[in-house]
Amino acid sequence: MSTSLDRPASANGAPTPAAGAGRRVRRWLRGRPSALAATAVLALLVLLALAAPLLAHLTGQDPNAYHDDLVDSARGGVPLGSFGGISADHWLGVEPGTGRDLFTRLLYGAQVSLLVSLGATVVQVCIGVAAGITAALGSPLLGRLIGGATDVMIALPLLILAVALTAVVPPGFPRPLLLVLVIGVLDWGGTARLVRAQTLSLRGLDFVEAARLAGNGRLRIARRELLPSLAAPVITLAALKVPTNMVIEASLSFLGVGVKPPTPSWGQMLSGAQTWFRADPAYVLLPAGLLFLTVLAFTVLGDGIRTALDPREGSRLRVGTGKENAA
Repeated sequence: MSTSLDRPASANGAPTPAAGAGRRVRRWLRGRPSALAATAVLALLVLLALAAPLLAHLTGQDPNAYHDDLVDSARGGVPLGSFGGISADHWLGVEPGTGRDLFTRLLYGAQVSLLVSLGATVVQVCIGVAAGITAALGSPLLGRLIGGATDVMIALPLLILAVALTAVVPPGFPRPLLLVLVIGVLDWGGTARLVRAQTLSLRGLDFVEAARLAGNGRLRIARRELLPSLAAPVITLAALKVPTNMVIEASLSFLGVGVKPPTPSWGQMLSGAQTWFRADPAYVLLPAGLLFLTVLAFTVLGDGIRTALDPREGSRLRVGTGKENAA
């Protein structure tokens, strides 16, 4: 018989593990200035990305509109004015060679980066969780097959395969969707391995055995008993996957096989900025700085979630504190 202490989720309306994990994360974040700052940065970035059409309308700028009168054709297209052509109309200056407004292009580029990284993470988590649970609860043969496929996916050179796949797809296919599918399908191995290991450790516990003896099938056991207990490690891994996927998207766009013009992307802007570093440093530093800040914020937040949800990590952090020494 399982007891309320054995079972991590209750069926009578008691808080689930996911709800308890959410409370632990909120408590941990409130006490960590770095995590709060990372959360604020990401919230502001998401808000600006969502409000990109509204802000473009308020500034009266089209991210794809050329302004030849704002660049010096005699100098190869260097923006006129100081700091890349900053003015009341163009808050962050203009793009060298084209005169397109840099502020609106950065906002729309944030949309692409966030959409691709979050979408790819969702695909990775869905495939990884399904494969990991199936490998742990299925037959031994099926478990070995999925385990072998997982090892192969982990060993594959992700960036090289992504470049090859994105290069052969017809140009008419939506590039953001293509990047989501390519990154997600090629990089689910780590999630599957984590979920399989966690499921193997959970399936022998009392509450799972009780559900099996009650006549529940494997699908019902996975949905009702295992998934709530897997929420914390999966959420932690997903939070750390987002910045990785953002860097991969920027790398593919930088290499010219990601998002295609005129759709803006931070990686694409960095690719075009290579020849303008000396003439217009702001054109390089702005997308690079935003990419660095966003990846850093996601990494800090993901590490914070991992620490909040991992009791062993919390106990290690307490070792050596004044309270511990006093005890």
